[in-house]
Amino acid sequence: MRLEAAARMDLFRKLWRARKLILVVFIPLSLLPLPLIHPTSEACCAYVLMVTAVYWVSEAVPLGAAALVPAFLYPLFGVLKSSEVAAEYCKDTTLLLMGVICLAASIEKWNLHKRIALRMVMIAGAKPGMLVLGFMCCTVFLSMWLSNTSTTAMVMPIAEAVLQQLICTGLADSHVDSETAEVPEEDSAVPDKEENLDKNQLELLYRNNCNDNNKQELSTLSDTKTAEVNGLGLKPISNQECIKNTNGHLPQVEIEIPNVKRVKMRRDSQYPTKRDHMICKCLSLSITYAATIGGLITITGTSTNLIFAEQFNTRYPDAKVINFGTWFIFSFPIAIIMLVLTWLWLHFLFLGCNFRETCSLSKKRKTRREMLSERRIHEEYAKLGPISYPEVVTGVFFILMTLLWFTREPGFVPGWTSLFEKKGYRTDATVSVLLGFLLFLIPARRPFSSSSCCKNSDDDSESDPLAPMITWKDFQRLMPWEIVILVGGGYALAAGCKVSGLSVWIGRQLEPMSGLPPWAVTLLACLLVSAVTEFASNPATLTVFLPILSALSETLHINPLHTLIPSTMCVSFGVMLPVGNPPNAIVFSYGHVQIRDMVKAGFGVNLIGVAVVMLAITTWGVPLFNLTEFPAWALARNVTGSL
Repeated sequence: MRLEAAARMDLFRKLWRARKLILVVFIPLSLLPLPLIHPTSEACCAYVLMVTAVYWVSEAVPLGAAALVPAFLYPLFGVLKSSEVAAEYCKDTTLLLMGVICLAASIEKWNLHKRIALRMVMIAGAKPGMLVLGFMCCTVFLSMWLSNTSTTAMVMPIAEAVLQQLICTGLADSHVDSETAEVPEEDSAVPDKEENLDKNQLELLYRNNCNDNNKQELSTLSDTKTAEVNGLGLKPISNQECIKNTNGHLPQVEIEIPNVKRVKMRRDSQYPTKRDHMICKCLSLSITYAATIGGLITITGTSTNLIFAEQFNTRYPDAKVINFGTWFIFSFPIAIIMLVLTWLWLHFLFLGCNFRETCSLSKKRKTRREMLSERRIHEEYAKLGPISYPEVVTGVFFILMTLLWFTREPGFVPGWTSLFEKKGYRTDATVSVLLGFLLFLIPARRPFSSSSCCKNSDDDSESDPLAPMITWKDFQRLMPWEIVILVGGGYALAAGCKVSGLSVWIGRQLEPMSGLPPWAVTLLACLLVSAVTEFASNPATLTVFLPILSALSETLHINPLHTLIPSTMCVSFGVMLPVGNPPNAIVFSYGHVQIRDMVKAGFGVNLIGVAVVMLAITTWGVPLFNLTEFPAWALARNVTGSL
């Protein structure tokens, strides 16, 4: 009996290891009767859509590889020609993304992101409440232009250095206090506490020695090749390790989750008080939530925004309503409200309601620990030295790109595109690629300067006075080709649904929902999308739901923007689990938070996000996008699809 049970368990283990391979083979075979029994274009397109969706949601194969499924199944089933499918994999948003990546590469190469983050934290101060708010503000700002994952990987080591300073100071204070402390009532707990105190003293001595020798440096995405960030054996995050692309349009980072026993020992012994642990939890979670909020603000903030913009403009080519300016005007108030409410929620959850104590800017109220933390932040900022010439050039390009995006077609006044005779030829991608191209030409060294000012450059740029701001290696290191293919796969699926008539068929099946008011339809869509995205990839979830929601809106004669924009934003609210998105996994890997902390805090953030998005779409979104009427561009699309 034991041998049979062991053999059975061994079989189960082998099947579990091969579960992805089994799923890859089983799903296409089990769904194959659909196109064989009903050999219509709609059935064939539905087969391709279901196979691709299952591959995306289960991640049985890499997301980019699953996005290639329509490239060979559509021609095989006669839905689209191979040349037509191939054209869907490179769109205007691909060029937009390439230009943004050039700017992001320059920002990271010259440490402009680090200067911005430290400056914002210096302004906020070291009081716990203000410190959390300062880190959230700088994370939101950076995440507007960089991917959520890269922003979290950049800011989290800075926050970890500040937290370690708080912990070290607290250990010193607890050591002084322990000399006059009373003996605990439980004698059995004395050896454990003395052992922990000895460990803390050794750790404090080690850290003090490191600080005295100036060997402990702040780790960022670009300089953590040889430093351990948090003492957990966490694998350093370097630029070369940005190899995993899932939820953002920039490369994701490879994360090594720390050992559970070591994390538990850290939680039990390292934090001087429970309040210190609460501060660590609050600050860690605030960074991942702020990265998500910042990604909502701009079209390029996250890949889901790009997917929505391209699919919407492809499906409704006559709708000239979605551009950088209109999206920013709609989403910026959402981000501000979410930022404040999320900060209040985290403060209430982990720091309590005493805002006077945690948010006071008065120097008289500052403790010794807070003053030392501020000194540490100022020291890290001083290490950056004076602002360099490449940082100035990058900042100018950053501001110039933003201004050109805003003023292209602002809507209330003629934009700079009105200076050209031919209309409709220039998009946000034109600006992005032009400025990105110039970064490959402009030298990183100040003209007519004999001394080198490029302290972060490599040996080649030191020897070459005309070395550019970025090289092709810098661009290639950050360019997320997997996300490009994933977005292209979404466009191919949308094109197949349009040509085959599947989207019209889906819309007809949803006609029973015509009795619901528009806000109820939008709320149901937001709740459904935010629930699914907790377990599935954000881009994959949105790619599957966009065609369905578009068909639903057309059938119910609701402005498609009324459902598509809130759903696009809510798909980013997968913040309750470490697997929800890569920023969550990065924060979890530092060991300050447990899964129950993420679930408890993330549930509140999820509700805040859905509520604020619903408020926006029913108030200032109505006049901005004219949501009270079923637009002519959607009516024309509906009539054409019906024919």
